[in-house]
Amino acid sequence: MEAQFLVQPWRRYVSVFILFCSTMNTLSAVTHYSIPEEMEEGSVVANLAADLGLDVKTLSKRKMRLDVIANNKYLDVNKETGELYIVERIDRENICASKTTCFLKMDATLENPIRIFNIELEIMDINDNAPHFRRDSIHLDISESAPVGERFSLNNAVDPDVSTNSIKTYYLSESDNFDIEIQSGRDGSKFTNLILKKTLDREEQAVHNLILTAVDGGVPTRSGTASIIVRVLDTNDNAPKFDKDAYKIYIMENTPTGSLVIQLNATDIDEGSNSEVVYSYSLYTSEKTQDTFSLNPNNGEITVKEMINYEDFKIYDMEVIATDKGTNSLSGHCKLTILVTDMNDNHPEISIKSFQSPIKEDILVDTVIAVVSVSDKDSGENGIVNIHIAHHLPFKLRESSDNFYELVVSEPLDREKVQEYDITFTVTDRGSPPLSDNETMTLELLDVNDNVPQFPQSFYTIPVIENNAPGALLSSLTAFDPDLHENQYLVYFIIEKEIVNTSMSMLFSINPENGNLYALKTFDYEIEKEFLFHIEARDSGVPPLSSNVTVHIIIVDQNDNAPVIVSPWRAHGSVVEEKIPRSTDKGSMVSKVIAIDNDSVQNSRITYQFLQVTDATLFSLDQYNGEIRTMRMFSYRDQRYQRMVVIAKDNGDPALSATVTIKLSTVETDVKAFSDLTEVPLEYDIFSDLNLYLVIGLGSVSFLLLITILVTCVLKCQSTKPSKAAPPSRNSVISERNSTIADSTLVSNDAYWYSLFLAETRKGKLVVRQPVPKAGSRYIVSSIPRSTGLTETSDSAASTLQGSTTTGSSSS
Repeated sequence: MEAQFLVQPWRRYVSVFILFCSTMNTLSAVTHYSIPEEMEEGSVVANLAADLGLDVKTLSKRKMRLDVIANNKYLDVNKETGELYIVERIDRENICASKTTCFLKMDATLENPIRIFNIELEIMDINDNAPHFRRDSIHLDISESAPVGERFSLNNAVDPDVSTNSIKTYYLSESDNFDIEIQSGRDGSKFTNLILKKTLDREEQAVHNLILTAVDGGVPTRSGTASIIVRVLDTNDNAPKFDKDAYKIYIMENTPTGSLVIQLNATDIDEGSNSEVVYSYSLYTSEKTQDTFSLNPNNGEITVKEMINYEDFKIYDMEVIATDKGTNSLSGHCKLTILVTDMNDNHPEISIKSFQSPIKEDILVDTVIAVVSVSDKDSGENGIVNIHIAHHLPFKLRESSDNFYELVVSEPLDREKVQEYDITFTVTDRGSPPLSDNETMTLELLDVNDNVPQFPQSFYTIPVIENNAPGALLSSLTAFDPDLHENQYLVYFIIEKEIVNTSMSMLFSINPENGNLYALKTFDYEIEKEFLFHIEARDSGVPPLSSNVTVHIIIVDQNDNAPVIVSPWRAHGSVVEEKIPRSTDKGSMVSKVIAIDNDSVQNSRITYQFLQVTDATLFSLDQYNGEIRTMRMFSYRDQRYQRMVVIAKDNGDPALSATVTIKLSTVETDVKAFSDLTEVPLEYDIFSDLNLYLVIGLGSVSFLLLITILVTCVLKCQSTKPSKAAPPSRNSVISERNSTIADSTLVSNDAYWYSLFLAETRKGKLVVRQPVPKAGSRYIVSSIPRSTGLTETSDSAASTLQGSTTTGSSSS
């Protein structure tokens, strides 16, 4: 940035010196220009075309060009304006190094006709470089005995600039001991020497840090610095000196051999061998003292050499000399007085006079369980004894008389938390250092029955799948008693509770020793769904303690009942035959399959599917309500007899099923459809050959209607009579079975029988409900063809509703 500011005045004032000399036809005079270095790229030096008298318009045609200097093209000519401008920054120090003057010579060449112009460009120096030292730091070693006025040469600073921009002077940072002397060389360069102006003292200051600054003469001035590190070399001018002139030391008798008494420290502020110190006894130290204590000559340690006895010697005097290893060695000395003190060399003693163990865990607080005494053979403070036990124990010590103590219970005890205590009696005297001793006694606790049995849970829910084997393990109900021995032994039993004159002990059994719960019978979800009772656990303590837990047995349904097809009814293994007019419309219901399942939830959810069908495009089956409807009208190509096998499958795992085979025959006569309980006349041709069949059909329908009315009247009369086997009921048939058929049209018992009645009535059959003689509460559903009489009705009523109950089985 400073270089750019220096260039600005030169841009405005560019000295142009044009020298014209006589020359030949193709060579013109030398044109001279002067510019400062570091001008910005694009700066205009002069209008070369005007200075050379050239026409600007012909420069491009004549292919004017400038020579390249040292692979660099510093200048170029604008062929449109004829101006000579800077292409690349010009660094004078890079081109001319240390020369005082710097010129760039180049030729401007034109063609048509060829002319060559000599151009000389003088590069003027600017102060764009600061002085710098070849080394950032200068190290000097000077002895502290060096005389004042001695000179030490320093490295010179260099500045690539010339003339006034080069180094002008040097400055030294403030120092009491040093100064500089500046001298000039023949080439005008400046160099300096360091002069010692005050005697050095290494012990006062071992290192002197100075800053030497070189300043040039440019505007503005630039400078460079170097650090001068002066290390002062030592001379042996200081004697060793102890930390103290005299020492007074106390030492206990019986101090072990080799123990450190004191470590003397003598320092010499000199360095090197001048500061290394050797220790020795003086002639004034007695032989007894030297035999009792050992002095290390290298580090000044005084250690015990022989056993010290207070009764032999109480005071030892000695003098120690410290000498350095300098050429002219110097020494220092100190005196020591060692005083022997009597030591506490007898341990206190403890004696157990009485100790009671074991004890019951319910012992009362403040009960005495032990008596101890303490003693010490020493006297004074060394003979006073303190006794204590651990603070976390539920006991405390109570002084009963001099040196006698009682151990009493301070907190209630609990054997289930801590079975025994290790009680350590610790005695300590007041000597220095104190001595101590200890005695440990183990106190055992006897168990009492103070804990009731505990179950992990307060409520158990146990699922049991129906049809279980008698004696099956249902669960293990184990309680825990933290007491010991007979207080811990538990006995389990079921708390009696009657359900419908049945005791729980007849349904379940529990192992009194381990709490394993067993089932004594096989459960049926359709009869029993859950049981709730209590189990008690009792320990064998005196008195015994007990607790109980609630057990909830949930019977889980199993898919053990296959669906039973109740409509259309047929004898076991027989085929249901249905008739339908060929003129039946699309979407008409031709039959409805109804199945029931005694299981619950998913196991009772029934779906219907075609297992076999003569023509799959003719009929559709609703998988949820079992309705069979026509998908289209009959055509003359359709077979007269259609056979369908419908399977009713529950949603259990594995699934159970029942099948029914329906044989459907098409007739050309009119029949009445009962799908909506209204009569819909079927069109027929009065000129058809089936007129006879029509007459027979009408007569049959009339006869069946009459039979139906008669049978209905008879049934109504019978239903008014009281029956021992079944309770009074309404006109609609009611069953005690409470299960429903999921996803079907049966939503209640009455709805089921009503749907069954409609389905069978449409096919000319009468539904009759009769009680089963043995159970008295179950019913047999029978269907009676309307063409039969009352005798057939009573016979049919005795037959039992049946259906195939295995997966994949079918009735043909």
